[in-house]
Amino acid sequence: MTDKNIVDRSRIHKNAAVMKTVRATREQLQYGRERSPFFDHEMLRLHINAVLQGAAAPAVLVILAAVGGLWFDEALWLLGWALMTLVVYAGQILIARRASREHSSQENFGRWRKRFLAAYTVIGLTWALFAFQNCTTCQGDTFVFYKAAVLLIALAATAMTTFALRYAFYFAAIPAILALAARASISHDAADLSAFAMIAAAALFFAFMSQRLYSTNLKMLSYQTEKDDLIAELEVANSVSDEARRRAEESNLAKSRFLASMSHELRTPLNAILGFSEVMSGEVLGPIENASYKEYVGDIHRSGQHLLNLINEILDLSRIEAGRYELNENALSLADIAEDCIGLVQLKARSKNIRIIEAFEENLPMVWADEKSMRQVVLNLLSNAVKFTPSGGEIRVKLGWTAGGGQYLAIKDNGPGIAEEEIPVVLSAFGQGSVAIKSAEQGTGLGLPIVQAILAKHGGEFVLKSKLREGTEGIAILPRNRVLESMAPVEGVPGGAVKKKRAFA
Repeated sequence: MTDKNIVDRSRIHKNAAVMKTVRATREQLQYGRERSPFFDHEMLRLHINAVLQGAAAPAVLVILAAVGGLWFDEALWLLGWALMTLVVYAGQILIARRASREHSSQENFGRWRKRFLAAYTVIGLTWALFAFQNCTTCQGDTFVFYKAAVLLIALAATAMTTFALRYAFYFAAIPAILALAARASISHDAADLSAFAMIAAAALFFAFMSQRLYSTNLKMLSYQTEKDDLIAELEVANSVSDEARRRAEESNLAKSRFLASMSHELRTPLNAILGFSEVMSGEVLGPIENASYKEYVGDIHRSGQHLLNLINEILDLSRIEAGRYELNENALSLADIAEDCIGLVQLKARSKNIRIIEAFEENLPMVWADEKSMRQVVLNLLSNAVKFTPSGGEIRVKLGWTAGGGQYLAIKDNGPGIAEEEIPVVLSAFGQGSVAIKSAEQGTGLGLPIVQAILAKHGGEFVLKSKLREGTEGIAILPRNRVLESMAPVEGVPGGAVKKKRAFA
C-alpha cells in the first residue's frame, strides 16, 4: 500500500492549466498589459449583442428619414432608397444572428469581422446615396439641413452600435462624408459646404468617442479577466492549503492513534524490566556478590522508571489528541489533591532545602472533575516548580475562588523564570525553554501541554506567567459550572482572604 502522505511531484496537478493562466496574468500585471485575442472575441460578442438588441432602431430611423424627405420633396427615389437600406440592415441582422449561433474561435473570428465590416461598408454607401441626393422642388436650404440632421443622427447611432468592432465606424461614415464632399464641390453652395463641415466635425467627434468606448470596454474586460484569474489563484491556493491541512491532520491522527493503541505493548516489557530489576536490587533471591552488578541493577531500574514515565506522558497526550482520553468524573476536593501531591514531592524538595508554602481558602466546595487527571495536573506543576527552583528557594501553592465563581490552583516558584517569547514554546508539545535545555534535569517537554489539554478537557484554562530571574507561576482554573456549590462571583483579582496557611521546610 502506498503512503498517501507522500506527494508525487511527477504528477501534473489537476489545476495546472489554471495555475499557468494565473502566472501569465501575474506577469501581465507586473510588466504591462497587452491586448489578447481573447478580448477580440469578447468585443465581437458585445458587438453582436448590440446589433441584435438595437435591431429596430435603424429601421425606424430609415422610415422616418424617408417620410420626412417626402414632406419636402415628392421624389420616389426616397422610397427606393428606404427599401434598399432596410434590406441592407436586415442582412446585417442576419449576419449577427448567424454569428451568435456559431462558436467564435481564433480561426473564424477574422471571417466574421470581415463580414461585419463589409456590411457596414454597404450601409455607408446607402447613407452616401442619401447624402448625395438633392431636393428639386424645395425652396431654400431647408432640405439640406434636414438631410444633415438625419445623417447626424445616423452617425451617432452607428457610433454607439459599432464601438465594440474596431474601425467599423470608419467604414460606415466615410462614404457619407465623401458623398457630402462631392455634393458640395459640385454645387458650390454654402449650405452644402456647411452640411459637409458639420457632418465631418461630428464624425471626428463620434470616432473619438467610439475609440474611447472601445478602450474602456477593453480595460473592463481585462480587469474582469484579471479578477477571475486572481479568484482562480485563490481557489487553487485554498485547495492546496486544504489538502495540506488534511494530510497533516491525517498524519497527526494516525500518529496519535498508533501511540494510543501501543499502550499495552510498550508498558508490558517495561513492567517486566522494572519488576525484575526491583527484585534484583532488593536481593530477594539472594545476595549480589559483585558491587558493580548491584549498581548496574539500580541504573536499570531508574532508567526503566524514567522511560515508563516518558511513555505514560506520550500516551496521555496522544490519547487526548486522538479524542480517546475519557474523563472519570466525580466529586473531589482540590485542597486534598494538592496536599497529597505536596506530600509526594516533599522528599525531593527537602533534599534541595526548598520550602513549600500553602495558602488555601477554607471551606472551599468540592468540584466535579476527574481525580486522576487533576492529580496529574497538580503533580506536573509541582514537579516543574521543584525542578527549577534553586536550593534554599520557596514554592507557594495557592487555592481559592476565581472572579467568575470557579476555583483556581496557583503554584509559583522563585526560579530563573522563562522569557516572555518562550512561553508559547514551552506550552507546545516537546517544547522547552532555554533554561530547561541548559538544566541538568531536562524533561520531555510534555508536562505543561498535558496540563493545558486536561484543563481544556474540563472546560477550564491554564495560565502561565513568568519573568526572567523572578520565577514562574502556573495557574490551573476550573470554570464555575464545575463547582458543586454555587457562589456569587468575587470582584477583583483571583483569590480572596486566605483562611489557612502552612509552610513545609
